[in-house]
Amino acid sequence: MDVIEAHALRLPAIDDRWTPRPYSREVLGRALEKGRVAGIATHPLDNVRGNARLLLEGDPDKQFGLTGLRDGRAVADVLDLVSVAAGEWIDPDREFGEVHIAPEPILDACEALGRRLAIAAANSERVLIATGHPGALDLLYRELEGLLLAHGGRVIKPADGTSWREPRLDHDWSIGYLSGVGLLTDGRVPRHTHRPDAMQRMLADERPGLVLADHGFAGAAIEAGVETVSVADVNDPALLVAKAQGRTNVVIVMDDHVDPGDYWPCFQAAVAAFPQVSGRGTA
Repeated sequence: MDVIEAHALRLPAIDDRWTPRPYSREVLGRALEKGRVAGIATHPLDNVRGNARLLLEGDPDKQFGLTGLRDGRAVADVLDLVSVAAGEWIDPDREFGEVHIAPEPILDACEALGRRLAIAAANSERVLIATGHPGALDLLYRELEGLLLAHGGRVIKPADGTSWREPRLDHDWSIGYLSGVGLLTDGRVPRHTHRPDAMQRMLADERPGLVLADHGFAGAAIEAGVETVSVADVNDPALLVAKAQGRTNVVIVMDDHVDPGDYWPCFQAAVAAFPQVSGRGTA
């Protein structure tokens, strides 16, 4: 059994919550809060502020492969971007405390994601999907992949199996795919990563029309000028700064590391905006 197969067995089974059907926004919002996708963020304010500061100081781990993010901004400016995207105010004068994420902006952004995926499916665009958060977001991405494929979309898997070695490491890095969802592995398990280099290798192999990703996978795609729809947590502001610069349009701000089964409301919100499923006309 290879790394990806073993990882797939650890993911929860798909249940009927993932079957496309109408849900009210109230029901989806409550489910996001119950699953802690929305509500009190896992990352407290000192972590969010600290990462914003590191981003502006040029820390590569926080930049996700993006350049030009400092752009004259201060920490308070970055916190304001997070506040707006999360739908909950962050006091720039506070150092500690909770950060909150409202469900409504998540649903709005997931609907925007659904509309863009609907266009990709209708036009048979080549879509590249990848995550630096295996064990959290890959179930959602895999179901969105299925939605695309069922309605004429194309999901590509560039650089599948590509490996490389870095100095002073005792393992290779490799690119693998869970169905059509790209992952970075160390030969033992898929790895949580902010690194942009796996996406850079993917794009060198084949250039898609659209990328759905997070972390460095999303950052590298945006940096390369590929249209990207992405997910970001409140303590990962790089993609939001790129959005403020006009380099990307859809960034879903939500807790990106809860139980993978609890992202089903995000899927249903995307489905609701998908004309091929909802029957609300063509994209």
